[in-house]
Amino acid sequence: MSKSTYQFIDNTQFLQNTTRFWFVRHAIVNSQDRSYLYGTKNVSICPDYVEQQRPIYRHLANRLPQTPHWFVTSLSRTYDTAKNIQKAGYGHQDLQIEDAFLEQNLGEWQGLPHDVAAKHYTHPPHPFWPFCAEECPPKGESMHDVEKRIAPKLEEFSTQYLGQDVIIISHGGAIRAALGYALKISLNTVLSFSIYNLSITVLESNQHHWRAISINEFPFSV
Repeated sequence: MSKSTYQFIDNTQFLQNTTRFWFVRHAIVNSQDRSYLYGTKNVSICPDYVEQQRPIYRHLANRLPQTPHWFVTSLSRTYDTAKNIQKAGYGHQDLQIEDAFLEQNLGEWQGLPHDVAAKHYTHPPHPFWPFCAEECPPKGESMHDVEKRIAPKLEEFSTQYLGQDVIIISHGGAIRAALGYALKISLNTVLSFSIYNLSITVLESNQHHWRAISINEFPFSV
């Protein structure tokens, strides 16, 4: 019989031998870019929404733990989101690029309007994602590929940053894939999880056992 690594009574204390991952989905992108599948295309965040959501950035600056371990992807929407959080009161931390946490690569479908891309699908679409987890755009990735890309980096970071907090500004698909891996649930199921822009999802690894602390935490009242 394996020994339980966690306390039986849940609490907010940081347990020994634990790495805690704080995923934040990037801010809303420009309206013209939301009209098509942008995937790994480098699109900008919407300045109007940035102004409207200043209270949310301040909330994130207070909610996220103080740690030097900040990661973004090579896409500017994650970098700009991270800088806005830091400027909202968190304070400066260097941003490291880690493209294991990139959005799903949509290959030849990237840049196509949603209705045009849908004509090329080989599987029925998912009700809450443009396509199901098995769908693989030509020269792109399926959600299963995204999970396989993310999983080794999660395990690597679990060891590298043992006992510490890690903040990752990432993407909706990538955060869902991380949830699928950590919780060992099907990706078509995890695609039904809402992951709002600027929401927080917190995962813990304890000796490579995983649990979810928070999913899609969003400050509706600020």
